Amino acid sequence: MRSLSTVDLIAFLYGFQWTLVLVVLSFFFGGLLGLVLALLRTSPFLPLRLFAALILQVVQGVPLLALLMFFYFGMPVFLGVEVPSLAAVTVAFSIYSGVFLGEIWRGGIQAVKFTQWEAGASLGLSRYEQFRFIIAPQALKISLPATVGFLVQLIKGTSLAAVVGFVELTRAGQIAAAATFQQILVYSIVAAVYFAICFPLTTWSRSLEARLNGTG
Repeated sequence: MRSLSTVDLIAFLYGFQWTLVLVVLSFFFGGLLGLVLALLRTSPFLPLRLFAALILQVVQGVPLLALLMFFYFGMPVFLGVEVPSLAAVTVAFSIYSGVFLGEIWRGGIQAVKFTQWEAGASLGLSRYEQFRFIIAPQALKISLPATVGFLVQLIKGTSLAAVVGFVELTRAGQIAAAATFQQILVYSIVAAVYFAICFPLTTWSRSLEARLNGTG
């Protein structure tokens, strides 16, 4: 048994950088998917709304851990394709992020009064232009606090990537804890890092919510 050393702290930094990479990739690709789902859910065409609702219901009914297991262990079995751990966890977290961001942004779009669409149409704007210049800015303002709140959940949720061996912050902590048998110290450090990231975002989210609701 050895004590916690500088090597372990460097390993934490290495894991932390991959936590950030995973969050950025998942939020970016999940955001693209979420935007598509939000637009489909608010489409005037019923089949598109039903299709998007079906995807949301299916994915939201599956635990994130199951998604991770499927893309990392399931793809080689079902498709014969070896998936790198970063790709597997990015796809799983992107899908997870996409469905939740899609619902958050759908709520923001639908919170804008329908008369805003009608006003845009009366000015001769296309539906895309109505969304781009009238609806989207207002929907973004409405959904921003919830989006930041979800980002906090995503950051903490990336710790699940450790179950498939992806070396992010939590996995780096597991390795250090196994080598030093100083679980309390190691996981206290890991928790402190997550707290240092998430607390400012949580405070910002609450501030945005209060400000945008006119109570701040």
